[in-house]
Amino acid sequence: MDYELRAKKVKLLVFDVDGVLTGGELFLGAEGEVMKTFNTQDGLGIAAAHRAGLKTAIITGRLSEMVKRRGQELAIGDVVQGAQDKVAALGQLITKHGLAVDEVGYVGDDLNDLGVMNKVGLACAVANAVPEVKKIAHFMAQYQGGHGAVREIIEMVLKVQGKWDTVVATYCQAGALNAGQ
Repeated sequence: MDYELRAKKVKLLVFDVDGVLTGGELFLGAEGEVMKTFNTQDGLGIAAAHRAGLKTAIITGRLSEMVKRRGQELAIGDVVQGAQDKVAALGQLITKHGLAVDEVGYVGDDLNDLGVMNKVGLACAVANAVPEVKKIAHFMAQYQGGHGAVREIIEMVLKVQGKWDTVVATYCQAGALNAGQ
């Protein structure tokens, strides 16, 4: 089954953080994590996904106040941090939202994403993903994590679902241009 058929079924998009929503760099200080950088086009893409009726979630193995804050800014429905077992976390999200596995898309970049990517209907990889992740991905972004890959994937899903033009039209209304970055 090609990625377009898979993307048509997606109702929930789940993202890894480091290497997907960020470029993968960790800035550490004496007290621990100091900073992560996020891409505003990815953020607006997530807002567009919400406007189209898609749910979004994060599953990450790390704990980060910045991820919590970014998740709140973008109204991401579920932010699962410190996930030692990403497959179990995915299962909880699927149950919570009453979805089938083929209604879930996941975006990953590294070995710890392989288990989840093998369980979802649409497995996506960012351009800087490791070869093992690229090998099992149904869709490969041209952009790197933290540099527009999430936006590219969201646009692909919304275009395949026939929702992209409607979402774009909502941004043509006065006052809507900066929402959700």
